[in-house]
This record gives sequence, C-alpha cells and structure tokens, in this order.
Amino acid sequence: MPLLIGVPKETGAGEKRVATVPEVVEKLIKLGFSVAVESGAGDAANCADDTYRAAGARVVGSAAELWAQSDIVFKVRPPTPQEVASMREGGTLIGFVWPAQNPELMQQLAAKKATVLAIDSLPRQLSRAQKMDALTSMAGVSGYRAVVEAANAFGRFFNGQITAAGKIPPAKVFIAGAGVAGLAAIGTAANLGAIVRANDTRAEVADQVVSLGGEFVKVDYEEEGSGGGGYAKVMSEGFQAAQRAMYAQQAKECDIIITTALIPGKPAPRLITAEMVQSMKPGSVIVDMAAEQGGNCELTVPGEAVVRHGVTIVGYTDLASRLAKQSSTLYSNNLLRLTEELCKTKDGTIDVNFEDQAIRGLTVIKQGEVTWPPPPIQMPAAPPKPKAAVAAPAAKGHGHGAGEPMSSQSLAIVFGVGALLFLLVGLYAPASFLGHFTVFVLACFVGYMVVWNVTPSLHTPLMSVTNAISSIIAIGALVQVAPPLDAAGAANRPNALILGLAVLALVLTAVNMFGGFAVTRRMLAMFRK
Repeated sequence: MPLLIGVPKETGAGEKRVATVPEVVEKLIKLGFSVAVESGAGDAANCADDTYRAAGARVVGSAAELWAQSDIVFKVRPPTPQEVASMREGGTLIGFVWPAQNPELMQQLAAKKATVLAIDSLPRQLSRAQKMDALTSMAGVSGYRAVVEAANAFGRFFNGQITAAGKIPPAKVFIAGAGVAGLAAIGTAANLGAIVRANDTRAEVADQVVSLGGEFVKVDYEEEGSGGGGYAKVMSEGFQAAQRAMYAQQAKECDIIITTALIPGKPAPRLITAEMVQSMKPGSVIVDMAAEQGGNCELTVPGEAVVRHGVTIVGYTDLASRLAKQSSTLYSNNLLRLTEELCKTKDGTIDVNFEDQAIRGLTVIKQGEVTWPPPPIQMPAAPPKPKAAVAAPAAKGHGHGAGEPMSSQSLAIVFGVGALLFLLVGLYAPASFLGHFTVFVLACFVGYMVVWNVTPSLHTPLMSVTNAISSIIAIGALVQVAPPLDAAGAANRPNALILGLAVLALVLTAVNMFGGFAVTRRMLAMFRK
C-alpha cells in the first residue's frame, strides 16, 4: 500500500515557507505516494489550497489529523513538542532537525519509534548529495535577501551615477565569509553596481570571489582555514587578532557590512565589535546573517533591525522565509530528490538504506534508535600524483631543455632550413602553385595571430564559427553542379556519380555552416549577462 506524505503548516513565528509546492506534489504522486496538505499550509508562499487539489493532493483541515494519518511528514522547521505528540507512532519525519542543538526533541522522537532524516545532517562533501543539499539552497536565498535588506536600509544607490544634480559615488560593501551565502551576496551586490570586497579564512575561495565581481581582502597572517565538509575551522588567536585589525579598517571605509561567519554546532564568532560599529559612517548598514546563533556583531539583536551609533544593524533570522515562494520551491525540490533516493522502486514505499553514505548521514533516528552522529564518511583515496619527469640537461650550444628558450644557434638553423625550403619552392614549383602556397602561408600566419589574441574562454565558440566559415568548400560543389560554359557556350555536364557527390557535399556543408553559426550564437550567449 502506498505511503501517505503529510505536509503540515509551519507553526514557527514568522515562518512563511512550506515543505512542498504543488509542482512537486505531482512528481511525488508519480513515485507512487499519496499526498495530504494541511489547509493554509502554502498560503504565505503563494500556494493556495486549490492548487494543491489540482495537483492531486488531499487538503486536510486539522493539523492533529494530518500528523496522525501521515506515514511520512515533510517539515521545514523542527517540530514542536505538541506536533511530536500528535505524530503517528513509527512514522517518518524529514526536515530540519538540528540534532546537536535539540537533544530533548531527539528523545521525544525516539520515544515515538520514529525514523528521522535530518536534512541539515546531509554529508555535503559527497558530490551526489548536492541535489539534496537544502542548506546550500537556503543559504543562497538568504545571501540574496541579505543584500536586498541592506539596500532597503541604506539611504543611497548601490551603483555610482553622474547626474545633472551631482556625482553619486558607488556604495562600498564588505562581506565577511565567502561560503554559499556570502558568494550569493557578492554576486547580488556586484550586479547592483556596488564596489564589493570579501574575506574568508579559506584561501581557495579567492578565485570565486573575483569571478563574481568582488575583491578578495586577505588577512596579513598565514594560516589555512579549511575545515571538514566544506566549512571553515576555528582559527588561532594570532589569526583572529590580524583579522580583527582588517575588519576594523574595512568598517571605517565601507558603507555596508554583511556577515555570514558560522560554524555548525558552535556559537557565531564575534567579528564586529561595538568600537567598529562606532567607527562606521552615519547611515551605514550591517546585516548579520548569523543572528540566530548569537550574531557576528556585538550589538546585533536577533530578529530585529536596530540603530546603534547611527548604524542600522539588521539581525533578521528569517531571511530565507522572506522569499517564501522561491525558498519553498528549492526546498521542496531538495526533498523530492531525497525521496527519489529513498524510493528507487517508485512504488510508494521507502527504504532507509544504511549502505548509502548519504542516507546514513541524514538518518539521525531509525525506528526509535538514535543513530546520530553518523560514522565518518569514507572518501575515496586521491590518486597518486605522477612524478615529474626530470629533463636531462642539454649540452651547451646544442638544443634546449624543457622550459628553456631556444638558443640563438638553434633558432638560426630553423630559420635557415625554412628559407631553403621556400627557395626550392620558388625555383621549381609552377607559378600557379606558388601563388596558392603564398596565400596558404599568409593564412596560417594571420590565423595563428588572430587565435593567439582571443581570450582562452572564447576558443570553443571561435572554433565553431571557424568550422562554419570553413564550409566555403561548398563553392567547389557548386562548380560541379553548375559547371562554367566552354568556348562554344556549352556546359560540360559531369557524370551522375560526380553530380551526386556534389549534391551530397552541398547538403553536408549547409548543415555544417548553419549548425556552426547556431552553436556559436548559443555559446556566446553564455558569456553575456
């Protein structure tokens, strides 16, 4: 018998998201499940009850009835004690649970003999788990919304302008932390025209910051900051002192600061002190994305926007919920991908397979038994690096070693041989060949110089358009199909075989020409904003 998936209305204060949208309901039904939604669950995310009915879901009026009937419950926020009390014994819960921060909730769920898959415990280092990574989805939405909130509280344009009324300088934005949320904020602020700077303890994200239009600000202290699972680690006191000095300088120069620094299971690190806030220009804005865990700024008030020393400090804890429709769509797609992994047979049942590392990492309780924390992920060993070949030292005056410039003697020999070949061609080749050969050499030289000066990222579209232009060979086929007239005014018709091959050549070169230009157009569109 197919299992029933229940989607209750979120009861958290200010929570507007819903765990499943109507578009995903249709796909869950195709997997063999039946779906029930509490009435009004999607109203705040612009998903009315009628849209759920149209997608094939049943709308239930009572939350207690939904919890009691559902075999599987999809949630966004962790359930309340009252919701756990209404839960069907032996049922399955999928959603954010935060087992390290909610030990009492874990015991209540275990007492219900429940199976709990915490989407926040997904082992993110597994590449195949990315489609189920709700933390990344919500962080991207939050980073975008943080910039929107900053722009709302800021009293000027982000981009610089020159108008008849005067010159407007661009806003300077500093983003502390270049994880998923930070990178989303960098891209959004840069697209709005601001001057964006960013910092992260992980040096490998510097290229990502630059690619999104930001400037990476490095701390004047050498220490590697990468932690496990794609997170940063807690840094040494020496690094933190140098980091605070850099933040103090950025606070004086920048108009907007967005902080994203957070390590799971630990309080948010204090990055922005009260003195730094006081040093900022009046009208500046701080958006503290770590407010729910205490905040990166000393003066942050979780859940509120306050003004301190003329600086607006935004400490909202529901940034993803403020874009309810978008975040609900992304989150429900993450849960759909997880459900597909649990129900590979597409018969409306699930198999919590502990042989699957992703499923094992997600499962914090299985049939009443607490299975959190999971064992460490066994990553495949990195292949050994090939040993660099040691080039034999070249004898002085003879040849050149790898990476060394050609000696003047070798260069003279190469040019001498080339000049001799050209001389032989000029003396003995027929005049018609000599003309074609000259054009060929010049074409090679010009083509090389053109390609050499093209950005490497554009080499592929350049090759496709070159391929299209090379279809000029169609002229030869046209000559065969419609040969020129002889002296008497009669056409020299080719035989049937040659004519057939010429027509085939025309068809193929036409496909090559139009296809080459079409591919080039699509590739170049990828480089345009």
